[in-house]
Amino acid sequence: MYFCKNCGEPYSTDEAIMCVKCGVAKGQGNRYCHSCGKPLQQGAAVCMNCGVSAEDPAPAGAKSKLVAGLLGIFVGCLGIHNFYLGYTGKAIAQLVLTVVGIVLSCILIGFFMILGAWIWSLIEGILILTGKIDRDAQGRLLTD
Repeated sequence: MYFCKNCGEPYSTDEAIMCVKCGVAKGQGNRYCHSCGKPLQQGAAVCMNCGVSAEDPAPAGAKSKLVAGLLGIFVGCLGIHNFYLGYTGKAIAQLVLTVVGIVLSCILIGFFMILGAWIWSLIEGILILTGKIDRDAQGRLLTD
């Protein structure tokens, strides 16, 4: 059983992505324990009722922060890190920008398109590794 960290209401299924009672995405909030649903003391590292960590456990299907960050840095201009995280729209935009840039590389503008896609993906890769981007497209925390 998993409880909403924002209101303490139990989720109907493990596959739930948001709380039916308060509408907050699963794993968001820090007022209630995800394991027992009891209120947490502000800033507590563990639940005083059941003793589990106040941090979310890595859910099934959680993506790796290291993998996503390295994909973003090394092959990110193809959008692979965004495909991996489920951000399909951004991934397709990066892929199209790179492919069109390659096609137009015979004229100078293609070079700038490829450079722009590479800088975009490099920045995203660094943001992922530093934890500024810490969730996948489904709102699940990236694992370390």
